[in-house]
Amino acid sequence: MGYDEWQALYLSLKVATWVVVIGLPFALVVATVLARCEFPGKSVVDALVHIPLVVPPVVTGYILLLWLGRRGWIGDWLATHFDIVFAFRWTGAVIAALVMSFPLMVRPVRLAIEAIDPRLEEAAHTLGASRLSVYATITVPLALPGLLVGAILGFAKSLGEFGATITFVGNIPGETRTLASAIYSFTHTVNGDAAALRLVAVAVALSLAALIAVEVLARRARIRMHGL
Repeated sequence: MGYDEWQALYLSLKVATWVVVIGLPFALVVATVLARCEFPGKSVVDALVHIPLVVPPVVTGYILLLWLGRRGWIGDWLATHFDIVFAFRWTGAVIAALVMSFPLMVRPVRLAIEAIDPRLEEAAHTLGASRLSVYATITVPLALPGLLVGAILGFAKSLGEFGATITFVGNIPGETRTLASAIYSFTHTVNGDAAALRLVAVAVALSLAALIAVEVLARRARIRMHGL
């Protein structure tokens, strides 16, 4: 692999890592609210969380550009007051990948929390434990398989993210050219087929590894919860 290929792979791994680090705590909070709370508009919140899965990624990228671009109402304010710019920067690639992968992090965590027997939490309450203590010592540990699955799915989705990323941050070598956009670039470059094939092989290998890891964790979770 050449320097450009390693650079794209490194950037993709960096983006995916930051997506998991930033996104998983928020996914845990959102999943807990959706699994445990009843409130007006819950279905709307649920739909907003999952909408990146059903709209074209380019639409998501364009919305991010409108909001967080240099001329966007949030982006302009951040640039003016804090000198923070996301559009056409690698940090913007993190945001685009985070938005696209967030539903895949929330879903398994929510299912894991919903599968927890509420009687376990109620028993801890009757013994005098506070709600925060019960959540930290019972709910979260029991939901750990879902958290791990969510982390893996979010990481894998971030590695393959293309549409929202290229719309929001472009395809700048060394700055925003991720694995997916590098493959796209090489397929449109003379004599770039070999490099594209190498990156495709890397992408497939990483995806297979992620899917196998998810299946292993799901199997262990079933054994832990049901003895199956």
